Amino acid sequence: MSPVEIQISGFGGQGVVLAGMTIGRGLALFEGYNVSLTQSFGPEARGGACSVQLVVSRDPIFYPYITRPSILVTLSQEAYRKFTPRLQEGKDSILLVEEDLVQPGATPPSARIHAVPAMRLAEELGRKMVLNMVVVGFFAAITGLLQPDSAQRAIGESVPQGTQALNLAAFEKGFDCGTRQLTLPT
Repeated sequence: MSPVEIQISGFGGQGVVLAGMTIGRGLALFEGYNVSLTQSFGPEARGGACSVQLVVSRDPIFYPYITRPSILVTLSQEAYRKFTPRLQEGKDSILLVEEDLVQPGATPPSARIHAVPAMRLAEELGRKMVLNMVVVGFFAAITGLLQPDSAQRAIGESVPQGTQALNLAAFEKGFDCGTRQLTLPT
Protein backbone atom coordinates (compact mmCIF):
# COMPACT_ATOMS: atom_id res chain seq x y z
CA MET A 1 0.00 0.00 0.00
CA SER A 2 1.30 3.42 -0.92
CA PRO A 3 1.15 5.92 1.92
CA VAL A 4 -2.13 7.80 2.18
CA GLU A 5 -1.73 11.48 3.03
CA ILE A 6 -4.60 13.04 4.99
CA GLN A 7 -5.05 16.65 6.07
CA ILE A 8 -7.76 17.91 8.40
CA SER A 9 -8.00 21.68 8.62
CA GLY A 10 -10.16 24.36 10.13
CA PHE A 11 -9.77 26.85 12.95
CA GLY A 12 -8.86 26.51 16.60
CA GLY A 13 -11.78 25.45 18.78
CA GLN A 14 -13.32 23.07 16.23
CA GLY A 15 -11.51 20.03 17.60
CA VAL A 16 -9.38 19.52 14.49
CA VAL A 17 -6.45 18.09 16.46
CA LEU A 18 -8.65 15.69 18.44
CA ALA A 19 -10.32 14.51 15.21
CA GLY A 20 -6.92 13.80 13.65
CA MET A 21 -5.63 12.07 16.76
CA THR A 22 -8.76 9.92 16.96
CA ILE A 23 -8.48 8.85 13.32
CA GLY A 24 -4.76 8.17 13.77
CA ARG A 25 -5.34 6.19 16.97
CA GLY A 26 -8.03 4.08 15.35
CA LEU A 27 -5.83 3.29 12.36
CA ALA A 28 -2.65 2.61 14.35
CA LEU A 29 -3.96 0.74 17.39
CA PHE A 30 -6.96 -1.10 16.01
CA GLU A 31 -6.22 -1.60 12.32
CA GLY A 32 -2.46 -2.17 12.32
CA TYR A 33 -1.43 0.78 10.16
CA ASN A 34 1.71 2.81 10.66
CA VAL A 35 0.69 6.41 11.25
CA SER A 36 2.59 9.68 11.47
CA LEU A 37 0.74 12.75 12.79
CA THR A 38 1.93 16.34 12.73
CA GLN A 39 -0.02 19.45 13.56
CA SER A 40 0.20 23.18 13.05
CA PHE A 41 -1.85 26.04 14.38
CA GLY A 42 -1.75 29.79 14.63
CA PRO A 43 -0.76 31.66 17.77
CA GLU A 44 -4.38 32.27 18.75
CA ALA A 45 -5.91 29.81 21.20
CA ARG A 46 -9.24 29.81 19.34
CA GLY A 47 -10.21 31.08 15.93
CA GLY A 48 -6.79 30.83 14.29
CA ALA A 49 -5.85 28.42 11.54
CA CYS A 50 -5.37 24.82 12.62
CA SER A 51 -4.31 21.74 10.68
CA VAL A 52 -3.45 18.09 11.32
CA GLN A 53 -1.55 15.99 8.82
CA LEU A 54 -1.48 12.19 8.86
CA VAL A 55 0.60 9.81 6.78
CA VAL A 56 -0.91 6.30 6.87
CA SER A 57 0.73 3.18 5.49
CA ARG A 58 0.99 -0.57 5.98
CA ASP A 59 4.73 -0.18 5.38
CA PRO A 60 7.17 1.79 7.55
CA ILE A 61 6.90 5.55 7.13
CA PHE A 62 10.24 7.14 6.30
CA TYR A 63 9.03 10.72 5.77
CA PRO A 64 6.44 11.88 8.33
CA TYR A 65 5.16 14.97 6.48
CA ILE A 66 2.53 15.22 3.78
CA THR A 67 3.38 16.64 0.37
CA ARG A 68 0.00 16.53 -1.42
CA PRO A 69 -2.88 15.05 0.57
CA SER A 70 -5.15 12.60 -1.21
CA ILE A 71 -7.81 13.17 1.48
CA LEU A 72 -8.49 16.74 2.57
CA VAL A 73 -11.03 17.77 5.19
CA THR A 74 -11.82 21.50 5.42
CA LEU A 75 -13.97 22.89 8.22
CA SER A 76 -13.53 26.60 7.43
CA GLN A 77 -13.47 28.75 4.32
CA GLU A 78 -9.92 29.88 5.10
CA ALA A 79 -8.74 26.26 5.31
CA TYR A 80 -10.49 25.48 2.03
CA ARG A 81 -8.84 28.44 0.30
CA LYS A 82 -5.42 27.68 1.72
CA PHE A 83 -5.21 23.89 1.34
CA THR A 84 -7.39 22.86 -1.60
CA PRO A 85 -4.74 23.83 -4.19
CA ARG A 86 -2.45 21.23 -2.55
CA LEU A 87 -5.00 18.40 -2.95
CA GLN A 88 -3.53 15.57 -4.95
CA GLU A 89 -5.01 15.26 -8.41
CA GLY A 90 -6.40 11.93 -9.49
CA LYS A 91 -9.44 9.74 -9.26
CA ASP A 92 -8.63 8.73 -5.69
CA SER A 93 -8.53 12.23 -4.18
CA ILE A 94 -11.31 13.07 -1.75
CA LEU A 95 -12.37 16.49 -0.49
CA LEU A 96 -14.66 16.61 2.56
CA VAL A 97 -16.12 20.00 3.48
CA GLU A 98 -18.32 21.32 6.27
CA GLU A 99 -21.49 22.16 4.36
CA ASP A 100 -22.46 25.38 6.17
CA LEU A 101 -19.00 26.84 6.75
CA VAL A 102 -17.34 26.14 3.39
CA GLN A 103 -18.50 27.28 -0.03
CA PRO A 104 -16.46 25.21 -2.50
CA GLY A 105 -14.97 26.99 -5.47
CA ALA A 106 -12.39 25.69 -7.91
CA THR A 107 -11.28 22.16 -7.06
CA PRO A 108 -9.26 19.57 -8.94
CA PRO A 109 -11.71 18.21 -11.53
CA SER A 110 -11.11 14.58 -10.59
CA ALA A 111 -11.60 15.05 -6.83
CA ARG A 112 -14.64 13.47 -5.22
CA ILE A 113 -16.32 16.16 -3.12
CA HIS A 114 -18.60 15.36 -0.18
CA ALA A 115 -20.25 17.88 2.15
CA VAL A 116 -21.38 17.19 5.70
CA PRO A 117 -23.58 19.49 7.82
CA ALA A 118 -21.38 18.70 10.83
CA MET A 119 -22.28 21.80 12.80
CA ARG A 120 -26.03 21.21 12.38
CA LEU A 121 -25.71 17.53 13.29
CA ALA A 122 -23.71 18.45 16.41
CA GLU A 123 -26.32 21.06 17.34
CA GLU A 124 -29.02 18.36 17.11
CA LEU A 125 -27.16 16.63 19.94
CA GLY A 126 -27.12 19.86 21.92
CA ARG A 127 -23.33 20.42 21.77
CA LYS A 128 -21.58 22.20 18.90
CA MET A 129 -18.27 21.01 20.29
CA VAL A 130 -18.83 17.45 19.00
CA LEU A 131 -18.73 18.55 15.38
CA ASN A 132 -15.27 16.98 15.21
CA MET A 133 -16.64 13.51 16.00
CA VAL A 134 -19.37 14.01 13.41
CA VAL A 135 -16.51 14.62 10.97
CA VAL A 136 -14.69 11.47 12.14
CA GLY A 137 -17.85 9.46 11.42
CA PHE A 138 -18.30 11.08 8.02
CA PHE A 139 -14.62 10.46 7.21
CA ALA A 140 -14.96 6.78 8.14
CA ALA A 141 -18.04 6.30 5.96
CA ILE A 142 -16.80 8.17 2.89
CA THR A 143 -13.19 6.97 2.80
CA GLY A 144 -13.65 3.40 4.05
CA LEU A 145 -10.14 3.70 5.50
CA LEU A 146 -11.20 3.64 9.15
CA GLN A 147 -13.66 0.92 10.19
CA PRO A 148 -16.53 2.00 12.47
CA ASP A 149 -15.61 -0.31 15.36
CA SER A 150 -12.00 0.94 15.30
CA ALA A 151 -13.19 4.55 15.28
CA GLN A 152 -15.58 3.92 18.17
CA ARG A 153 -12.86 2.31 20.26
CA ALA A 154 -10.52 5.23 19.49
CA ILE A 155 -13.21 7.74 20.44
CA GLY A 156 -13.77 5.96 23.74
CA GLU A 157 -10.07 6.29 24.54
CA SER A 158 -9.58 9.83 23.16
CA VAL A 159 -12.38 11.99 24.53
CA PRO A 160 -12.72 13.23 28.12
CA GLN A 161 -14.28 10.86 30.65
CA GLY A 162 -18.02 11.28 30.85
CA THR A 163 -18.39 12.50 27.25
CA GLN A 164 -18.00 9.14 25.49
CA ALA A 165 -21.74 8.58 24.87
CA LEU A 166 -22.21 12.06 23.40
CA ASN A 167 -19.13 11.74 21.18
CA LEU A 168 -20.16 8.26 20.01
CA ALA A 169 -23.62 9.62 19.14
CA ALA A 170 -21.92 12.37 17.12
CA PHE A 171 -19.81 9.76 15.33
CA GLU A 172 -22.96 7.81 14.45
CA LYS A 173 -24.64 10.92 13.01
CA GLY A 174 -21.62 11.60 10.79
CA PHE A 175 -21.26 7.97 9.75
CA ASP A 176 -24.97 7.73 8.86
CA CYS A 177 -24.75 10.94 6.83
CA GLY A 178 -21.76 9.61 4.89
CA THR A 179 -23.37 6.22 4.32
CA ARG A 180 -26.51 7.88 2.95
CA GLN A 181 -24.42 9.99 0.55
CA LEU A 182 -22.65 6.91 -0.77
CA THR A 183 -25.93 5.10 -1.42
CA LEU A 184 -27.61 7.97 -3.27
CA PRO A 185 -27.74 7.59 -7.04
CA THR A 186 -25.30 9.86 -8.86
